[in-house]
Amino acid sequence: MKIIPGSKTPSFLQRLQWIFDPVSFLENNQAQYPEMFLASGIGFGDRVIMTSDPQAIQEILTNDRKQFNAPSGFNSILRHVVGNSSTMLIEGDRHRKRRQLVMPSFHGERLKAYGDRIIGITNEVMTQLPIEQTFLARNAMQAISLQIIIETVFGITQGERYQQIKQLFGELTELFESPLTSSFLFFSFLQQDWGKWSPWGKFLHRRQQIDNLIYAEISDRHANPDPNRTDILSLLMASRDEFGNPLTDEELRDELMGLLLAGHETTATAMSWALYWLHCTPKVKEKLGQELASLGESPDAMDIARLPYLTAVCNETLRISPVAMLTFPRVAQEPVEIIGYPIKPGDIVMGCIYLTHQREDLYPNHHEFRPERFLERQYSPYEFIPFGGGVRRCLGEALAQFEMKLVLATIMTNYQLKFGDTQPEKLQRRGVTLAPARGVKMIFQGKHQGIKAQTLELSRS
Repeated sequence: MKIIPGSKTPSFLQRLQWIFDPVSFLENNQAQYPEMFLASGIGFGDRVIMTSDPQAIQEILTNDRKQFNAPSGFNSILRHVVGNSSTMLIEGDRHRKRRQLVMPSFHGERLKAYGDRIIGITNEVMTQLPIEQTFLARNAMQAISLQIIIETVFGITQGERYQQIKQLFGELTELFESPLTSSFLFFSFLQQDWGKWSPWGKFLHRRQQIDNLIYAEISDRHANPDPNRTDILSLLMASRDEFGNPLTDEELRDELMGLLLAGHETTATAMSWALYWLHCTPKVKEKLGQELASLGESPDAMDIARLPYLTAVCNETLRISPVAMLTFPRVAQEPVEIIGYPIKPGDIVMGCIYLTHQREDLYPNHHEFRPERFLERQYSPYEFIPFGGGVRRCLGEALAQFEMKLVLATIMTNYQLKFGDTQPEKLQRRGVTLAPARGVKMIFQGKHQGIKAQTLELSRS
């Protein structure tokens, strides 16, 4: 029986490295302990075990509710934003039923209905950029993804409340844009309200402003019910549990905050990385352009989403620069052996998404951005895991992929961009995710000119 190795560095120093330079933390441990290692300083518990081995990850993620469970408490770092009643922070049957309730909003016909609006919002945001001036792709992509998720969740597209939610939520997430400001989420002693000009006080003030807007929207819906509405808030308000009880206003608020947070931050980051990698690799950009042009004018959104090379580009983006670093923590319920290592009851085990995606045995020349690898090989859900897995797999995965494809297709078809400088981007902590450290500086050169230009507009079909 093997012994699980781990760093001898004091826990507090491990935690500082985990917060301020998580990529180096993971890569240094992987270099010393390639199969599995203890990472006790990252804040989840005394025995936190990480692995990038696909077989180990499969055993962990496919034994949910048996040998392992996924208690909601491990997402408590997000409790300050999303409250206690979001799908992220409930568990057991309550978690399963809430997922079943929300999931249809991100699939099938509902997904198809969002297509034209995603393309429209992308064009609105891009055409507002000043020509021949530098902008941050991360900011532009956040503007797009935030509008999309607000419309999906609330079903509102204009008005003062819509504008306020958009502005305030953007400001809220920007508060944790760097490792330094993200540290407030990890250290409770920093979470002191010294007025709205202090870092934590500013966060609490923004959160309260957003809460007031959400509760006002819920109150309006109670006063003016409309059975024909199909947005997620209406769906949640119409739902009843097995005793016929509706969700409370607080439960509705927490669910909406969770969907707003998870539904735009991660997607915005992924889309900015995609623009970065496409402009780093002109051959890939050219090949994607040819595939998009093959659809002709005004293609259907679902036809765009089915394009194989576009799909490969998105997958390779999520592979080489994953937004999430780790799968949701699982706790061992009984003694179990994984790839020869003993796991004790109470041990916390996590698949490392970042390290799995950098494995040379799975992804040869893993530092190279090469979408073709996803056309040459079918990867298992334990080799390519950008959205996690098991009972805690990302709820909005289908919408995120759909949105990413349509936004990229719209931008690459209609607009000309170039890098704003020659500095390479690096992965940096942004809250609990990895984002481009410098935001991807680009210059907007306007619309494509010439006879080959295609205009990707709303389908009239």
